[in-house]
Amino acid sequence: MSTQHNVPDGWAGTIDGAGQGALDGVRIADFSRVLAGPYATMLLADLGADVVKVERPGTGDDTRAWRPPADHDGTSTYFLSVNRNKRSVVLDLTTDAGREQARALVAECDVVVENFRPGTMERLGLGHNELRARRPELIYCSISGFGGGAGAAIPGYDLLVQAVGGLMSVTGTLDGEPVKAGVALVDVITGLHASLGILAALRHRDATGQGQRVEVNLLGSLLSAMVNQASAFAVAGVVPGRMGNAHPSIAPYETFPAADRPIAVAVGNDRQFAALADAVGEPGLALDDRFRTNTDRVAHRAELRDLLAERLRAAGADHWAAVLLAAGVPAGPVNTLDEAFDFAHKLGLPGIVDIPAAPADGTQGRSSRQVASPIALSGTPAQYRLPPPRLGEHTAEILDRLSHQPPAPPGAAT
Repeated sequence: MSTQHNVPDGWAGTIDGAGQGALDGVRIADFSRVLAGPYATMLLADLGADVVKVERPGTGDDTRAWRPPADHDGTSTYFLSVNRNKRSVVLDLTTDAGREQARALVAECDVVVENFRPGTMERLGLGHNELRARRPELIYCSISGFGGGAGAAIPGYDLLVQAVGGLMSVTGTLDGEPVKAGVALVDVITGLHASLGILAALRHRDATGQGQRVEVNLLGSLLSAMVNQASAFAVAGVVPGRMGNAHPSIAPYETFPAADRPIAVAVGNDRQFAALADAVGEPGLALDDRFRTNTDRVAHRAELRDLLAERLRAAGADHWAAVLLAAGVPAGPVNTLDEAFDFAHKLGLPGIVDIPAAPADGTQGRSSRQVASPIALSGTPAQYRLPPPRLGEHTAEILDRLSHQPPAPPGAAT
């Protein structure tokens, strides 16, 4: 019997694919690997798309070997994090037979997603121009590190992009070294951009019958995601630096040391600051000329931090979080990941789901513990149909179907 954890009605989605997904009928040939591409295709698969993950013989997706940690079957938890609701087919794209099988797969798909180095798919005879010449309605999404021009040869690794793209320059303490984010944030952002571009292209195809190429790259995605920091440079020529957990334009908006662990306080306006001052027993701070407005508080950030830190050290982070939230001040402790999932559960927000797998051909089925989709759709909720596949788990099934399919004529609709 399948179970769900931390996923309330309205957010839960459906286990085993009950109900109809928003993207039912959309087929995706996924040639991507590692994170940005697989994350994009998993999001689309959660919404009902049929995703076939094309993997190379022997090793498959690079992340299959990125362990520890691993689950009880020895599968990398990294791979498991972005590959549910997909079927895996092993194709050797270095051979004529493998490439022909790939073209047969694409012939029945609406979308192709790939994140090889620019030019690789073209050399394999699977490039955008060749495939769309056969099927003008095809949507072809290419994900790269640095675009297809002068940066085509630069490997697209998240750490590298965080470094050269400026994110590390604004992450870390003022007197410390640049620091990367604790997850491959650029890959995740790029995956989101890719999935959005694909959805826009599908909408356009619905209206016109024509496909198109969708291109996203890690560097461009990061520069867009730097939002206010990037705008400070683009508009005012300001090159921001590291400020620890402080904010360049708002104060107090950072972490403070409570008696037991840090607490984050995010004051966004003068009303919230007055409530904060009153809650910590210093109502006069809101009338102090140094702190009366946000601009004043930013100018006197260090003095304000010292005053607030002295008060907040008097009690634990959970105490202050309760007091400040009751007063309307955004605040909360710096949680570990287990505490974060527990917090989401207490709020009735999605957390973890268990995806069962029905036994196939007499073999033992398996389940997979997954982080729930954050997208809530009231009519077509996310679906949890399949656990992440074993390497080549569906090769025989898919190749058998393709071998019995008549070749699609150029421009034929699926």
